[in-house]
Amino acid sequence: MPHNAPMDMRLTKKGHACVRLEREGRALVIDPGNFSEPDAAVGADAVLVTHEHPDHFDEQRLRAALEANPAAQLWTLRSVAEQLGAAFPGRVHTVGHGDTFQAAGFDIEVHGELHAVIHPDIPRVTNVGYLVNGVDGVDGALFHPGDALTVPGRPVQTLLLPVHAPWSKLSEVVDYVREVKPRRAYDVHDGLLSEAGLGIYGRMLGPNGPGTGGAEHLHLAPGESASV
Repeated sequence: MPHNAPMDMRLTKKGHACVRLEREGRALVIDPGNFSEPDAAVGADAVLVTHEHPDHFDEQRLRAALEANPAAQLWTLRSVAEQLGAAFPGRVHTVGHGDTFQAAGFDIEVHGELHAVIHPDIPRVTNVGYLVNGVDGVDGALFHPGDALTVPGRPVQTLLLPVHAPWSKLSEVVDYVREVKPRRAYDVHDGLLSEAGLGIYGRMLGPNGPGTGGAEHLHLAPGESASV
């Protein structure tokens, strides 16, 4: 399993686009959708959802997490908040581009507004990315863009890279990492890739392909963790 120099946050990969961040005994989960584990968000102190598509937002998974921990709260955009706010009054918060907030002890910035174009015939939905800041002045510790190649416009230590999707192609993924310029990039949004496909993307993003322009490219299988 990959390991980085210990800092302040533990990253655990869940299925597809979902991750769990832990620090000082508190947990934050991003995008527990229907390709992630049924209990992916259970035990979280806070949950963030980037957009309404079911591989990122699964209502039953969110309900399970909010019911399991009466103190747990959800931050998301309006299209998701409207589906859950009435059932959990005061615990579902609507956010948009430019907002900042604190969730489970993490300082969060919101970046982005729209989902990437899948096809001109398919209407675009709203989508936000979450920049998670670290402690001791470490800003931009981790960025999850959801389903968009949003560039937050400031340094990012760890990029959660949507490596494969119906809306992207490899050249865009490569150029995105190069533009963000993170120290490291971990694959997310990989639920549609076979082992052979993961190998191809790994080569293309590594030294035997076009590469990332200097960022370390890493892959975690669901359930694996690393310090970031």
